[in-house]
Amino acid sequence: QVQLVESGGGLVQAGGSLRLSCAASGRTFSSYTMGWFRQAPGKEREFVATITWRFGVTAYADSVKGRFTISRDIAKNTVFLQMNSLKTEDTAVYYCAAKYTYSDLPYNYWGQGTQVTVSS
Repeated sequence: QVQLVESGGGLVQAGGSLRLSCAASGRTFSSYTMGWFRQAPGKEREFVATITWRFGVTAYADSVKGRFTISRDIAKNTVFLQMNSLKTEDTAVYYCAAKYTYSDLPYNYWGQGTQVTVSS
């Protein structure tokens, strides 16, 4: 079955950087879109960034544009989220997710999440 395992979260000071990883397994992902989402305490889960596995087409939430970069390593079946210039408002649990690219259905595979805490 499909498994998405996030890692790389932690505690960092404002202005610092972290790189999250999402190791994907259980199927071929060439026709899939991978996404990063986050959920802060008391808030709804929100979209952060997305990348298509085959062509590497990316999209970002306005709140992270210019600071975060999503990428993938096809050989390692891993998706990354490089987060720079972190702000306290970036504090959240970050989730990796996957969906079939050529469908309007929502993301249907999710990881367990990794905590990112940005201190002032």
